[in-house]
Amino acid sequence: MPLLQHVREVAFWDHVQMGPPDPILGVAEAFKKDPSDLKINVGVGAYRTDEGKPWILPSVKEAQKRLVEKNFDMEYAPITGVSEFVDQAVALAYGADSEPVKSKRIAALQALSGTGALRLASAFISHNAKDGKKPKAFFPNPTWGNHFPLFEHAGISTGTYRYWDKKTLGLDLQGMLADIKAAPSGSVICLHSCAHNPTGVDPTPDQWKQISAVCKERNHFVLFDNAYQGFASGDPDKDIRAVRLFIGEGHNIGLCQSFAKNFGLYGQRVGLYSILCENADEAARVLSQLKIIARAIYSNPPIHGARIVNAVLSDPTLRGMWREEIKEMSGRIIKMRELLKQNLKDAGSTRNWDHITNQIGMFSYTGLTPEQCDFLTSKHHVYLTRNGRISMAGVTSKNVKRLAQAIHEATQQK
Repeated sequence: MPLLQHVREVAFWDHVQMGPPDPILGVAEAFKKDPSDLKINVGVGAYRTDEGKPWILPSVKEAQKRLVEKNFDMEYAPITGVSEFVDQAVALAYGADSEPVKSKRIAALQALSGTGALRLASAFISHNAKDGKKPKAFFPNPTWGNHFPLFEHAGISTGTYRYWDKKTLGLDLQGMLADIKAAPSGSVICLHSCAHNPTGVDPTPDQWKQISAVCKERNHFVLFDNAYQGFASGDPDKDIRAVRLFIGEGHNIGLCQSFAKNFGLYGQRVGLYSILCENADEAARVLSQLKIIARAIYSNPPIHGARIVNAVLSDPTLRGMWREEIKEMSGRIIKMRELLKQNLKDAGSTRNWDHITNQIGMFSYTGLTPEQCDFLTSKHHVYLTRNGRISMAGVTSKNVKRLAQAIHEATQQK
């Protein structure tokens, strides 16, 4: 009996330490706890209306209504996901009549949004490294913070390449090209296809060509994180041009798609991971290995959100509605950029805030210091991450003046 009692008292996890709070989710929690009526949340990574409310797209509402009326079953999807959705997602990114689609050399399967797509990508790269030599993965500095653990947990070492120029508040193209060129041949280079997170700074078409050339010269595997197609500019084809440019120049890319922002399906976790292969035979072999990885992680992806996306994209009327809705969302974001810049000027700021309107997408990298961000929160109840990134979705016509005044005051602090 004493022996059994001793066994039961063995502590398996007493050595586990408390992990640090997520810097983005922590902002949301702090905002919720603040009782002030003046509080502003510009840390949220989801679209909000001008009233600061979540928005369910009308096309999504109608698609969901139709799905309910059809009384679909709730059986498991195949490991690769809802097949009709996979086809629609591939066509949206690569082009329905594109050569890769026609030649059937795309290995694609449904993923748990963009995060899940990146998880599949990292695991596939780790498990299928040539000669067992895992490549190093490089991300822009700065980038979405979750990129690093997603790859490191798969056993892939990570690094960064220069991207943000603090002096110009824009792209450090020469630094970026130099770092990508210096990376070991065959490295993984992760690029944001549009609306770079967190800076909102995207390369120009000519700059994309230069980046493509260096990646090709160094024989790097290019992995695109495509989280904002259609949401950035309101034009899905424009927002995917960089991806199609790389394909046209001979890159067999990896592509991580998310349908959280552009369809407002945040909690449905709808995504796709695809790899462009040399031919149909290679695509079949690659897909077989991706299925093995997916099976070991979650077995089958969720069906409802994928069915919604398919219902919208496969119906001409709903697809037309959706295209107008993403124009509305991107248009509001662009308008808020213009209003914030104007209100900063009206508040008396003599700084050059052109980068606010030059940037694109949900986020703006303001150039504010961590100390200035702390001042905004403590003195003005403005909640944002300490790197100076603000979500333009949290800016409204009602709070933009007060936000601009607070930012201007913060920039006066030493």
